[in-house]
Amino acid sequence: MQFGVGCGYINKLDFVVQAENLGFDFAWFPDTHLIRSNIWATMAAAALQTKKMRLGSGLAIPGLRLAPVAANGIATINRLAPGRCFFGTGTGNTAMRSMGQKPMKVAEFEKYLRTVKSLLAGEEVGYELNGVTHPIKFQSLELGYVDIEHHIPLMVGAFGPKAQSLAGEIGDGLITGIPRGGSIPSALANVKRGLDKAGRRAENFQTYALVNMLLLKKGETLRSDRVIRLIGPSIMANVHYLVDFVAETGRPPPDYVMPIWEEYMAYHMAKQAETRQQEMHAAHYSHLGPDEARFITPEMIQNFCIAGHPEEVIEQLRTLEAQGLDAIVFNTPVDTMYQQIDDFSRRVISKM
Repeated sequence: MQFGVGCGYINKLDFVVQAENLGFDFAWFPDTHLIRSNIWATMAAAALQTKKMRLGSGLAIPGLRLAPVAANGIATINRLAPGRCFFGTGTGNTAMRSMGQKPMKVAEFEKYLRTVKSLLAGEEVGYELNGVTHPIKFQSLELGYVDIEHHIPLMVGAFGPKAQSLAGEIGDGLITGIPRGGSIPSALANVKRGLDKAGRRAENFQTYALVNMLLLKKGETLRSDRVIRLIGPSIMANVHYLVDFVAETGRPPPDYVMPIWEEYMAYHMAKQAETRQQEMHAAHYSHLGPDEARFITPEMIQNFCIAGHPEEVIEQLRTLEAQGLDAIVFNTPVDTMYQQIDDFSRRVISKM
């Protein structure tokens, strides 16, 4: 099992350096432009301050930039950290919804993935923009302004069956979430359909998952104030995602959110319609609003999280590894981020 951290703050890059020193394998950088630092500036700075850990976009959002621009971005970072970069991309949720926009549709996402993949492979590809299709490729590579000689894995962010199948068909790996993306076996079954469709093998295919992680202290319970403060932001980020999912698809919410669903929706809908969406996503993985703490119950923690004392967490991670999960990454509240990765390194990574 490999372990990663997420960092969206250019003023906290010492957090990434600390993670590298603690034995974390990779860091990823979010593309939520209205609530985090610019992804490419932050990754470039991290590339210059780290030596061995892998760096990737988690996740780059297609709706925010053209495919050739995204390919240039990660290839430029790869020039600073050759062979240490991966390109993670998804259809977009928080980044798009914070502007009142919807994520990219899967059919359009497929075209985006194929364009980025071809460019990073040094190939020429027919690129359509504004109704015009034109052949494009990286040019003047001898000038060294990007690095596509060292392979940049294409990691496809996918939480539903269609996108997970697309990861198998096109990508070098899958980035999913627990529990949002379903179980690891079900996600990999969807990936296999894509692999079979493309006639590909899964030899080097990697599966990453964003998880909600909580380590309990000796004698601590799921009702403690510290527990609620630490895990609350991650749980609510998932609840916020489901609010949009249910509204757009008309499908019922999953069972794991039902204990609070009606109460939360009443709370959410009572806000002013004009700013409701913006307010909901503002605390994305960073802090817990005082009015939302009441939704963090022991049952919700168990439904949403890998939680428990170190030996219990290790057992859960080993089960996921046996199911085919290769790596996990978790986000931490800003005010405890340094302490949490130190605890996790000492109490979990060192014992795996």
